[in-house]
Amino acid sequence: MSTIRQQLASPLQLLALATAGLILLPLGYVTAHALSADPAVWSRLWSTRIPELLFNTISLAASVAVITLFLGVSTAWLVTRTEFPGRRMWEGALVLPLAMPTYVLAYIYSYLLGFGGPVEHLWQLMAGPQARIFSPHSYWGATLVMALDTFPFDYLLSRSALLSMNVSFEEVARASGASRLSTLCRVTLPLMRPSIAAGVALVILYVVSDFGAVSLLRYQTLTYAVFQQMTGRSDNTAASILSLLLVALALIFLITERWFRQRSRFYQTTGRYRAPQRHQYSWLGTIVVTSYLGLIVGAAFALPASLLIQWSLSPEAQATLDSRFFGFVWNSGILAASAATGGVLIGLPLAYLASRRPTLLNVGCLQAAYAGYVLPGPVAALAVLVLFTKLAPVFYGSVLILIVAYVIHFLPAGLQSLEPALQQITPNLEEVSRTLGFGMRATWRRVTLPLVRNGFVVAWVLMFLQTMKELPATLLLRPVGFDTLAIRVWMEASEEYFQLAAPAALLIVLLSLPALALLVSKDWRAA
Repeated sequence: MSTIRQQLASPLQLLALATAGLILLPLGYVTAHALSADPAVWSRLWSTRIPELLFNTISLAASVAVITLFLGVSTAWLVTRTEFPGRRMWEGALVLPLAMPTYVLAYIYSYLLGFGGPVEHLWQLMAGPQARIFSPHSYWGATLVMALDTFPFDYLLSRSALLSMNVSFEEVARASGASRLSTLCRVTLPLMRPSIAAGVALVILYVVSDFGAVSLLRYQTLTYAVFQQMTGRSDNTAASILSLLLVALALIFLITERWFRQRSRFYQTTGRYRAPQRHQYSWLGTIVVTSYLGLIVGAAFALPASLLIQWSLSPEAQATLDSRFFGFVWNSGILAASAATGGVLIGLPLAYLASRRPTLLNVGCLQAAYAGYVLPGPVAALAVLVLFTKLAPVFYGSVLILIVAYVIHFLPAGLQSLEPALQQITPNLEEVSRTLGFGMRATWRRVTLPLVRNGFVVAWVLMFLQTMKELPATLLLRPVGFDTLAIRVWMEASEEYFQLAAPAALLIVLLSLPALALLVSKDWRAA
């Protein structure tokens, strides 16, 4: 009992508990609404929609996770452990897909892969006039779009792990006679497991909660079905039941991921850093590597960006440009920056306490923070709106409600970067600082923060980019007359007016590029 009182007396602990409570409120609303539903509604959903939706959601998340894991680790390895012409350029270019919203990629690939589209026309020239490719409005279409958009999560975390890794472990393995492949499989990849697990977790949570891409591609997942129940049928009870299933899936996965990470925690035993010796490729190897990286970046960013530029310059798109666009730019930028800053400030005590004082209470607060990401955007938005209406009606119809919904929904994106950054810094450094006479605040300011600040910047950028592209919560919570670039894109793309949606989509990409520049402006040794 005294231990609990001591923990509760800590300001950090109080802040962590308050944050966890705030994030759990929408989840509590959805759970209570679902459990109080008529059993006939449960029976109807189990006999009709739920089996198909569960299968589609799980299979999509699994396929995207496998593809992004391969793409992220392989590209991170190439740009950190090999040397070839243009390596620095590709190192930054691989981050660019984060600036492309999933719903923009979805409508672009609907045009490219659609019936009679450019890709099908090219395929018919090679395989015959009757040849067909897979439809973009299918499982494979949704997998392609989601994998191209989310693989940079795995790339960023894998690259940070490789840059901060102590190469002495690999050198010992090589000196003992292990081959390069054996060293990679038995030494390097096991040391990367915390970052790899974090990247895969982030990708899966993103996929199961995504609304924009699956809705435009008409691929039935739990999140898309929730939105249909709320907007098309106005059935909030059925939407809450489907949302509760999403939460259950996420909890099962998060418990598994947490167990895996606890068994895979490693600390660096020295503060010295030496850049690993890069493998030099021949001209043939350079061509192969450059072609591989070019194919990925081209499909995920270059080709979509070129189409957006081409469509934006069309007379139809130019006619839509007016003074309202300046308002769209300001609204999107200020919302994204506010949500990202608030997310880092709120997530910091959660990640620190779970990493340095992994008690049941602290780890529970951290796990509670992940609840916001697994709730579908429209349901989380509705829950936040109802709670503000009952508890703080003075803020009804304000931008503050929208920012709170953003922080609750995207805080896990920051935590997946904050946690590995803290876990890779041994607590011994902080203990030495305390023995030399520094207090807790001085130790944090002069020791811990300089070592993990790059990881915090990565967390801020990830939340900024995702908030900039957020759609369903903005649709439901924005004040009257308060539109963003995402709203403008959605309004045009949902009607398949690709050229009219291009200017706003291009502006989202351009606004995201300065934030992405932070990720490649310096060597991320401590991220």
